[in-house]
Amino acid sequence: MHIRHKVRGVLTPARPLADLTWLRVGGPADFLFQPADPDDLAGFLAAEPDVEVFPIGVGSNLIVRDGGIRAVVIRLGRNFNAIDIDGDRVTAGAAALDAHVARKAAAAGLDLTFLRTIPGAIGGAVRMNAGCYGTYVADVFVSAQAVTRAGQVITLGADDLNFRYRQTDLPQGTVITSATFRAARGDPQALDARMKDQLDRRDATQPTRDRTAGSTFRNPAGFSSTGQADDRHDLKAWKVIDDAGMRGFRLGGAQMSEKHPNFLTNTGNATAADLENLGELVRRKVFQTSAIQLEWEVIRVGEPGQE
Repeated sequence: MHIRHKVRGVLTPARPLADLTWLRVGGPADFLFQPADPDDLAGFLAAEPDVEVFPIGVGSNLIVRDGGIRAVVIRLGRNFNAIDIDGDRVTAGAAALDAHVARKAAAAGLDLTFLRTIPGAIGGAVRMNAGCYGTYVADVFVSAQAVTRAGQVITLGADDLNFRYRQTDLPQGTVITSATFRAARGDPQALDARMKDQLDRRDATQPTRDRTAGSTFRNPAGFSSTGQADDRHDLKAWKVIDDAGMRGFRLGGAQMSEKHPNFLTNTGNATAADLENLGELVRRKVFQTSAIQLEWEVIRVGEPGQE
């Protein structure tokens, strides 16, 4: 792959990606592009129309296969992480961490507390319609700024994205650069206390100290945990995985967490193939025991490694 366009940001050839993902696996990208600002990003995309591109966030929901990615991987950095508040609206750069947005909004008396325990950054949260405790990005979304594969800067509304459970219709190669949310007002201390309670509950039930990528599979029920006492678990991914006897199951260096069986973990020496193969084994076992076809929530991308 040959890149002719001169960028103002950083363009690194043959960049290993394992250290950019929470699971710490994966081969190199042909190039890693860290644009200086939205204009730099738009200029590159417009000037290199035939180059395959793949945007990533902080790698919290991603398996990069062992052979790496035959593309320019685009990763937005600190120039895309501003958080601005105007009235009841919060505008956050795509690289702003979900937890930081929740905390800054709460300090201003605005309720985006559901974002506090969601791993990752705002760009990925919009793309995946992230949610928990019964609230989703779609519920607070106003608009997003993005750059298309052709290098055009556009504004996306909810109708353009067609939000669904853990899905949107973001066009291939389009890079979200920021998003605006409308938040309900609340008392800052009460919002802070709610986030602390959410963190305590998360840490009690999820393997937050392990190398994971968050929830591995979408809930067959089609909704996230509500956190309420009457929440049903019969069609939650963790329950059908548990029922299939796969809690704690190991394959190579990969394991389904003992603490929360919908978390795929790298025990220290896993390959991307270990992780993906274990995930596929779990899907087969669940289908055999429950006749449910689990769908991946973790995004898998790239080429397999050499056997």
